[in-house]
Amino acid sequence: MSKIAILGTGSWATALAQVLVDNKHEVLLYGIDPHEIDDINLHHRNDKYFAVDLDEKIKATKDLKACLQDAQYVLITIPTQFVRSVLEEVKAVLDHKVIIVNASKGFDNTNNMRMSETIRSVMGEDQRHEVVSLIGPSHAEEVILRMLTVICSVSLDLEIAAKVQHLFSNEYFRVYRLDDEVGAEYAVALKNVIAVASGCAAGLGYGDNTRAALITRGLAEMVRYGMAKGGKFETYLGLTGIGDLVVTCSSVHSRNFQAGYEIGKTQDVKGFMEHNTKTVEGIRTCKVVHDDLVHYPQIQMPIIDAAYAVLYEGANPKDVIRSLMLRDLKQEL
Repeated sequence: MSKIAILGTGSWATALAQVLVDNKHEVLLYGIDPHEIDDINLHHRNDKYFAVDLDEKIKATKDLKACLQDAQYVLITIPTQFVRSVLEEVKAVLDHKVIIVNASKGFDNTNNMRMSETIRSVMGEDQRHEVVSLIGPSHAEEVILRMLTVICSVSLDLEIAAKVQHLFSNEYFRVYRLDDEVGAEYAVALKNVIAVASGCAAGLGYGDNTRAALITRGLAEMVRYGMAKGGKFETYLGLTGIGDLVVTCSSVHSRNFQAGYEIGKTQDVKGFMEHNTKTVEGIRTCKVVHDDLVHYPQIQMPIIDAAYAVLYEGANPKDVIRSLMLRDLKQEL
């Protein structure tokens, strides 16, 4: 049995906690919302996210030091914009070496680093082993119901990846190993932008043909960008590539799809931004990648450009989709 400190009390934290408790491990969630913490501890629920009874062994606390005490693993499930600041707090109180498992998807708000790079920049080797990321087609809303799910344990160190693989794997949650950290982390970030575009198309009334085209051409853009950054082509044909892209572009559980749907339906980006209270990683990722393309003039990413035009330049979604369809005709690959 291992002890896992989980940073976060949200949907993904709760679902992964249940996986770990099902595997006979000890978990303690760290959070800042007293209502969520009390709901977990007193009612064995997390009704903000699920209408599901939780195992009584799942506990939560506001005391970070207590959460980290004797933990062999630290699991990160918080939004990417808070990862660096929370890890600074962890660094200040952690008194032993742990395996850090990242389940947050996107880029560091301060410098646009990938999450594994951020973790390494904050946590020294005296406090951590090699970083592992959990990446793949998975929604917490299905994992909490123990629906069959398959993802990857991604790390530069495959021995550490194997430890995390065995930590989480069971009859409904299967984990593969992968060592292409760069490819997988860029894939998991970029697929959120394509999901926003997919939701926008659905909100405008387009159907399965449009979504299939977006997924396929979006994958091509992910491959171009990811390989330019050092990722492997094969990664984009697997769970962390096409697998995660399909589920995020197609599921009502996807916050990025939901955001795009609302934008497409109302054609009011400004109104959405003013009233949105959920984390939509694809919106900021779109700007990060679009701005970075200045360094890669050889890479064409028309879907990313189109999403940027809608999200940041006030372009009309219908006009943008029409412009995509009227681009110069060319060979597919």
